[in-house]
Amino acid sequence: MAKYRIQVKKSAEKELGKIPKKELLKILEKIEGLADNPHPTGSIKLSNQDKYRVRGGNYRILYKVEDNILTIFIVKIGHRKDIYR
Repeated sequence: MAKYRIQVKKSAEKELGKIPKKELLKILEKIEGLADNPHPTGSIKLSNQDKYRVRGGNYRILYKVEDNILTIFIVKIGHRKDIYR
């Protein structure tokens, strides 16, 4: 299986800066893992959208997969209580 390229939106980069350091490592590992497997165990497709979400501790990573160009777009990263607003 080919390795996917990961692109992070500017707004998601800003959200990464607000996350505590101990949680940040888990999230970065999850994001790096998406390059090898864009649909890991625990990945859920969001209803009425073409996005997926994966858990990283108390945080959620929302992303979009473009299989035809082998790219994953990280759309949003946030705490589980705020992410879907």
